[in-house]
Amino acid sequence: MEKLSKCVTDKNFIVVGKIGRPHGIRGAIRVYPLTDFPERFLKMRSAYIDDTLVEINTVQYHNDFIIMDIKGFDDREKAAAATGKLLRVERGEAAPLAEGEYYTFDIVGLKVWNEEGIVLGTIINVLKTGSNDVYVIKSTESAEPILLPALKKMVTKIDIEHKRMDVIWPEKD
Repeated sequence: MEKLSKCVTDKNFIVVGKIGRPHGIRGAIRVYPLTDFPERFLKMRSAYIDDTLVEINTVQYHNDFIIMDIKGFDDREKAAAATGKLLRVERGEAAPLAEGEYYTFDIVGLKVWNEEGIVLGTIINVLKTGSNDVYVIKSTESAEPILLPALKKMVTKIDIEHKRMDVIWPEKD
């Protein structure tokens, strides 16, 4: 039903990459994209590593990662200290989505209501299956999660602002 981006959120930030090992001896870092919009890196001039805003000097694509030169990262040791950390941008810099597309981090946390007005639970995860995504719902009535295919015939409405998803799902007897 919806195309979902794999970016995740931390309050007002979204993760767009994970920093790998240093590249070379002059402080360049490898960044592995964690976004459905890897072209965004070409336009990036700043980002956050932990809570520190960093200025990006240059970006180069290389195989499955990006080589990034960051102001102040002048040697291999400085770059190595960032290994394993997440590269984040402010949520307002999220790539725009088309109508009917949602970020995964906007879907997780929605309350799920069936057509009788009964709350089934809260979405806790989105599984990528290839043909369609599957919403994992923490049930209000069972320890077992509910798996809901992300299909138009199942999901009738998504209201991010009110944190609500309406679905066609039979009430359990």
